[in-house]
Amino acid sequence: MYNLQSSVKEHDEARQGEALMLESTSTKNNGRKLYIESYGCAMNFSDSEIVASIMTGMGFETTADYKEADVIFINTCSIRENAEQRVRNRLREFGAVKSRNPGMVVGVLGCMAERLKSKFLEEEKLVDVVVGPDAYRDLPNLIDKVDDGSRAVNVLLSREETYADINPVRLNSNGITAFISIMRGCDNMCSFCVVPFTRGRERSRDAHSIVKEAQELFALGYREVTLLGQNVDSYKWTSEDGTESVNFAGLLEQVALVSPDLRIRFSTSHPKDITDEVLYTMAQHENICKYIHLPIQSGNSRVLEIMNRTYDREWYTERINSIRRIIPECAISTDVIAGFCTETEEEHKDTLSMMDYVKYDFAYMFMYSERPGTLAAKRFTDDIPDDVKKRRLNEIVRKQQQHSHERLLQQVGKIQKVLIEGFSKKSELDYAGRNDQNATVVFPAEKNYKPGQYVNVFVERCTTATLIGKIVE
Repeated sequence: MYNLQSSVKEHDEARQGEALMLESTSTKNNGRKLYIESYGCAMNFSDSEIVASIMTGMGFETTADYKEADVIFINTCSIRENAEQRVRNRLREFGAVKSRNPGMVVGVLGCMAERLKSKFLEEEKLVDVVVGPDAYRDLPNLIDKVDDGSRAVNVLLSREETYADINPVRLNSNGITAFISIMRGCDNMCSFCVVPFTRGRERSRDAHSIVKEAQELFALGYREVTLLGQNVDSYKWTSEDGTESVNFAGLLEQVALVSPDLRIRFSTSHPKDITDEVLYTMAQHENICKYIHLPIQSGNSRVLEIMNRTYDREWYTERINSIRRIIPECAISTDVIAGFCTETEEEHKDTLSMMDYVKYDFAYMFMYSERPGTLAAKRFTDDIPDDVKKRRLNEIVRKQQQHSHERLLQQVGKIQKVLIEGFSKKSELDYAGRNDQNATVVFPAEKNYKPGQYVNVFVERCTTATLIGKIVE
């Protein structure tokens, strides 16, 4: 996989395997320590915060050192290439420590739980507990079972669970940006994707609880929230008495109205569902960032059909045209899969031509890798040779590098509103933040400003991935 945007969090390679750390605020302290390591997308990192909230409620404290933990959880992802081997390697490392501390509990959470529960629990005996994404409320019961000497598993998927009433703890937070999960699961059956099988059917969280969480985060000093869902555009919540119904455009507006100083982002959109109503809502509210992640996957209609994406090239082009018409300054990013089953050379060229048409600001680019349990694995042969996949991916990457640089160059010489998120990775003499279009901006740190504040930055130049400038009044 290639990622031409290091600042977006849904696939941030810098966070993979991150140990999540929090100082305990619980008055109930049992002296036991919890270590959580997360892989995959932003939903997984958000789920780890829910797990930490449940476990700290049981009296656990978190630790960044698994060797001193009483309970180790690894939150897994089934989408990423080689993810399974990566998890196995980590579990063996944890097992070596457990052999010296038999009372230690090792567990697997998340998307691998259902598919590999018997292997991890019974065959390889790598773990004590396996917990699926909808079963985190059952953790107190499962931990009790393991403490009593049993192995424990709960991978049941739910049609109702949204964890709306659980206030996630903010792990490894900068205190400025935070995720808010607005829905769980997915009803789209894209043939290459395991999410509907690992996270269950789509359900939307109570709109009032989402707005309340945004209000609480703002009161704590957070200045940016990202609304998360597998397909945020299909968000729809209706009250139990049927008197209130909120779609995604309505939810966006409600969160935007929390405060003009609270910036709103969202991820991910699906081309079949993003509406003009959402686009007009974005245009009307300055604090809704002008950035949309709109995965294309392929630029060819036949390939899109066998991917079961439920839109074609013409539909996607029309949605791009609407974005450009309603929000001319909007940045657009995408996902692209190179070498999907049966893809011809001409169909690959259709993807390249779509990239030329849109000129994406950023892209996540993958070489197709078959995932067990997916519709594609059952229906199609992974018949594109690896050398052809690699060559096609390299062509996609080169084109995206060119487009990313072109889009950044268009922002040079302009003033950008930037939320300071902290010091830049390379120097504590410079601050870094993101602009409305989600581009990273680096500028000299000035003593009158600090992280969490908005500043106007005049962009003087850019690299291939970063805008560079200085604060102006």
